[in-house]
Amino acid sequence: MKKTFILIIFLQSLLSFSQSVRKYSNEFLSIGVDAAALGMSNAVTAQTGDVNSGYWNPAGLIKLEDNQIALMHANYFANIAQYDYVGFAMPLDSESAVGISLIRFGVDDILNTTQLIDSQGNIDYNRISLFSTADYALTVSYARSLPIDGLNIGVNGKVIHRVIGDFASSWGFGFDLGLQYISDEEDWKFGLMLRDITTTYNTWIIDEDKYNEIKDAVPGENQELPETSEITLPKAQLGISKKYIIRYDYSLTAAANLNMQFTQTNDIISTSLVSIDPAVGFEFGYVDLVFLRGGVGNFQQITQIDNSNKLSFQPNIGLGFKYKGIQVDYALTDLGDQSAALYSNIFSLKIDFDIFRR
Repeated sequence: MKKTFILIIFLQSLLSFSQSVRKYSNEFLSIGVDAAALGMSNAVTAQTGDVNSGYWNPAGLIKLEDNQIALMHANYFANIAQYDYVGFAMPLDSESAVGISLIRFGVDDILNTTQLIDSQGNIDYNRISLFSTADYALTVSYARSLPIDGLNIGVNGKVIHRVIGDFASSWGFGFDLGLQYISDEEDWKFGLMLRDITTTYNTWIIDEDKYNEIKDAVPGENQELPETSEITLPKAQLGISKKYIIRYDYSLTAAANLNMQFTQTNDIISTSLVSIDPAVGFEFGYVDLVFLRGGVGNFQQITQIDNSNKLSFQPNIGLGFKYKGIQVDYALTDLGDQSAALYSNIFSLKIDFDIFRR
């Protein structure tokens, strides 16, 4: 098994040298899941410890005490795009756990007007059709405790499927690796999430007949057939958190992340080697029943019309309610419209199967 895993990594690394590397690829996987995490501006790499850990840091699955399921739905771009997530995780024993999740980001019922004008130059509205474009990601996670006390490891295997109507589709695969360390008193926590550690490889299948129908739809705007493969570069998130107990009934969790991309971007810290975007968040809880969350992240240098730079950031807030194994969370992202992203209302639900055994 170990030799097979090493061989897969080696072959995928060889492929990455001969394919097109794109700075922004599979970006729908960068949105995030779980309104509780989004309310904290995604600064949860260190302390995540539930079914949603399959996305944020698979090492956190080791904290599961029972089976869990999670659901989330969000609308983006004035309800044009739909974002859905479902996850399930369960402990195998006291030292290991597994999880599986599915993400879909799609825009449905897009008008296809490429055949609106017939061969005689007449407009025929009956020639308009509808199509959808959607991105899917299926992730299988495994977590295990390491011999060092407090240190856990997790790994994700991802299968990605992207569809653009009848015009094109792609399949891709990749791996993530996560680590978490919890101090003896369980107040300080540290996390490291390495996404696409071998790079994630996508290969596209383009329907050339469909392409030939539309490439001349606008005179003088012919395009060459797009490349059929792309590579997603690795990313890393380094996190730290600490939980404070205040008079027994109240708690405060403070967390911070350094989100790193190994390419030059518009992040607040940007070099040719690595770009870094910090994020901070907090969660204030009362008797593990009601939660108030907030955070700020996505610090970007935005170039203005006069070529000057403006610093943008994304503040978020959130609320949560947990009762007898059922947790409902809400997040309002980009509060005050301080970044280029549009704000969104996000709801998520998490159910602990322990409620069915009471």
